[in-house]
Amino acid sequence: MTNSKGYRRGTRHMFERDFKKNGVIPLSTYMKVYKKGDRVDIKGNGAIQKGMPHKVYHGRTGIVYNVTQHAVGVIVNKRVRGRILAKRINVRVEHVKHSRCRQDFLDRVAENERRKREAKVKGLIIHCKRQPEQPHPGHFVRTRYNKPVVLEPIPYEFIA
Repeated sequence: MTNSKGYRRGTRHMFERDFKKNGVIPLSTYMKVYKKGDRVDIKGNGAIQKGMPHKVYHGRTGIVYNVTQHAVGVIVNKRVRGRILAKRINVRVEHVKHSRCRQDFLDRVAENERRKREAKVKGLIIHCKRQPEQPHPGHFVRTRYNKPVVLEPIPYEFIA
């Protein structure tokens, strides 16, 4: 039997509702404010068929470029053969949520700015670049109560 060519082929588990998340969609989903430039995660909600994104965009992160009453326009990168195209799709708000992909970066920027202000007041120079984890500092091992143990292989015995 050949594969079907339907629009929602292979989405049996992709668009299903999570355990104990069936029923009425919470109003907080509709009360969220989206602005141009916001990063959003696209996740199709199987309970709402209107304005659902195509399965190829499920799980992608995009940038909001247009906002209407019930939907948002999102720019998403899509790989087509050897190149990456910026696709513009319109998705209802039930199928998007604010992304936290930049949250660590924004927190780091705020922390660096705070540290810069403090250093300026004290008259110090501060380095804000991230450093990889450095090796542990060297130290001496005491052998007074920790005698070294000699490890050697067991001699081979031929048993006839």
